[in-house]
Amino acid sequence: MEPEIRVSYSRMVTISTDEILVSREWRLGLGVWWPFLSDPQRGIQKDLDIKEYTDPYHDPMVPHTIMLEPGLVIHKIYNGYWFWGRPTPGEIRLDLRAISEKHRPDWDLSDPETRARWERGEKEYFFPYGKTRS
Repeated sequence: MEPEIRVSYSRMVTISTDEILVSREWRLGLGVWWPFLSDPQRGIQKDLDIKEYTDPYHDPMVPHTIMLEPGLVIHKIYNGYWFWGRPTPGEIRLDLRAISEKHRPDWDLSDPETRARWERGEKEYFFPYGKTRS
């Protein structure tokens, strides 16, 4: 029986209360690859109770960065004020590393069982997981 290897990747998304055109401009200006979602009606803010109550004039959300594992499982949540509550690029890198280590069957190439799988030709355990590299 063939093992079922399902590896998906962690996800990132930015949600803002800006109109969609402003969100797109931010995304393009930053040159990032992940999606930006626009929530000007603040439905997410209300559903998650993340209103930034110290600024009633602008009615912003408390910034949150949520690191997700495959299957949309929450790995870590960063929240807090604008600059010091957000994760650094180094923290994001470490989170992505921890998630990859947990979910990639070929993470530790020094593991004897991983090497034995390779030598037996069980390539489905190695990136790109059953697909050709061409």
